[in-house]
Amino acid sequence: MDIFPSEVIGTAILILLGDGVVAAVLLAQSKAQNSGWIVITFGWGMAVAMAVYAVGQFSGAHLNPAVTLGFAFEGRTPWGDVPTYFAGEFVGAFIGATLVWAAYSNHWRATEDPGLKLAVFCTAPAIRNTVANIITEIIGTFMLVLGVLAIVDPGNELTSGLAPLIKRLRKTVTGLGIVNVLRRLSPTSGDTTPTYTSTSPLSPNPSASRPVLMSTAIRNPLSVAK
Repeated sequence: MDIFPSEVIGTAILILLGDGVVAAVLLAQSKAQNSGWIVITFGWGMAVAMAVYAVGQFSGAHLNPAVTLGFAFEGRTPWGDVPTYFAGEFVGAFIGATLVWAAYSNHWRATEDPGLKLAVFCTAPAIRNTVANIITEIIGTFMLVLGVLAIVDPGNELTSGLAPLIKRLRKTVTGLGIVNVLRRLSPTSGDTTPTYTSTSPLSPNPSASRPVLMSTAIRNPLSVAK
């Protein structure tokens, strides 16, 4: 399988399961409602593992523009392949987000808080401070890429055959300790404040529904996990 379809499928799995667990925890009348941050980070970790196992043998399962850039700078990925990886990740993220919207179609209307509905697809700072938010993004993205490079290093015999599982554990620790980097970089367009849209993806206002679905297609780099 080529790079583009592999990244589409892998990123779609990542977002479907990752944003899906967020929806389960945040949306009203879900059986997992209010189960907490640990459930979200563990679910995202499992999402990473499943996506890597699914397409890792075909494209390396970047699933994230930050990983693709890291691999390109490090010399593992040819720069000529970077646009293909980006395109696959963008399309896959949008497909995954759409599937989450469809799977939880009955819960959008039942959820009154627009901020919770938006948070399924993107994150925003708990304390909005541009400088501090950028610093957090740099730290989180650095740890993400450093961890991935260490895990897939051919000389690291400790991770042989266990890379997807270890990536899952690394994602869980990163989500608990720093930020939910992969979710933000599986890309929003525009601001990520709860007032950006006051409706669910099922809104009768089409212009209000598009930003929500696009939130997993082009992510605001200044946003920070709650």
